Amino acid sequence: MNTSLWKLGAVLGLLSSVGPFAIDMYLPALPTIAIDLGTSVSASQASIMVFLIALGLGQLVYGPLSDQYGRKTPLFAGLIIFLAGSLGCLFAPTVEWLIGARFVQGAGAAAMSVIPRAIVRDRHTGHTATRLMSTIMIVVSVSPLFAPLIGSGLLQLGSWRIVFGLLCLLGILGLFLTSSVLSETLPAENRRPVNVGTMTSGMATLLSHRQFLCMSLVNSCGLASFFVFIASAPFIYTEVFGLTPTQFSLAFAINAVGFFGASQFAAPLSKRFGPQPLVFGAILGFASLTVLLMTLSIMSQTGLVTISVVLVIANACLGLVIPTASVLAIHDHPKIAGLASSVGGAMQWMSGAAVVLIMGPFLDETIVTLTVSIALCGCAALTCALLATRTSNVVHL
Repeated sequence: MNTSLWKLGAVLGLLSSVGPFAIDMYLPALPTIAIDLGTSVSASQASIMVFLIALGLGQLVYGPLSDQYGRKTPLFAGLIIFLAGSLGCLFAPTVEWLIGARFVQGAGAAAMSVIPRAIVRDRHTGHTATRLMSTIMIVVSVSPLFAPLIGSGLLQLGSWRIVFGLLCLLGILGLFLTSSVLSETLPAENRRPVNVGTMTSGMATLLSHRQFLCMSLVNSCGLASFFVFIASAPFIYTEVFGLTPTQFSLAFAINAVGFFGASQFAAPLSKRFGPQPLVFGAILGFASLTVLLMTLSIMSQTGLVTISVVLVIANACLGLVIPTASVLAIHDHPKIAGLASSVGGAMQWMSGAAVVLIMGPFLDETIVTLTVSIALCGCAALTCALLATRTSNVVHL
């Protein structure tokens, strides 16, 4: 990969990591926040759910806006909103205030989730796009590797509010990169006005397109399993396994190693075997491993080592799926890349919020409920991949 492609991938990856960092760096502080604000576990988990909801809904706005006004202006707007939400979290006096500020924060982070994917489609297609998406995944993967460790380190220095202070600085860094490094990738002649007619037509096109729908749902179900883990892990790892915040951060980071490593093989494997067979094979592996983990937990055979090892391998499967399925989803829609990216992203983040909302009452700090939830997501992803293979349209990237 040439230098300019690496540079673009690094910048887009840093912008894309804003949302994940706002989730992962905050995880070690969840138990402390619940105590400090005098609230329940479920209330502190709600601050994750509303962030995911805002992140999903916001993408439906930023995608079309980026098709009309270009990519940079909506990015600026999103970063400013994210910064305002981070400041609200920093000074939150109650859990209700925190939940509201997290919604604002998620609404801003949505811009950094949807627009980088549209920029990839503006600049490249095929295997080059997959390589660029994999480069973005390298940077994004730093979040689950280091963000919890940074969060736990900040907790050693002082209050959980320091975490949101650092997120404010991350927003400022994003503004600097967008203004000084990132160039506009959507020429004025290729922009499309946002109105009810074009939105309705574009949505109808996307939601009736089998490949877009199935690939987006594969990613949605796969990521939903991770969101369930995010909502439950801080409490399970500290209460069941007795880990300190720093030890939890290390255990959490290990789970990201598989995803990080495997995502770098997505492009060459896609070129050798084809993108659709790669997605199906990898998601079959993910579903099988999550069902195995569920079975072991029901049999009371899931210690810390077992659950970590199985999740590392399962996340490696997702590392092959996410960049490949993301490229497949918007491959046939270059004229509405922003809308396609926003709808696909909204489906992914909203599915995570929906699963956390549905499973929230059952996430009782036990391993069984966590692994059952993850296995259900894996089986749903496999079903979507099976539906995708029924299409007669074979994509050659």
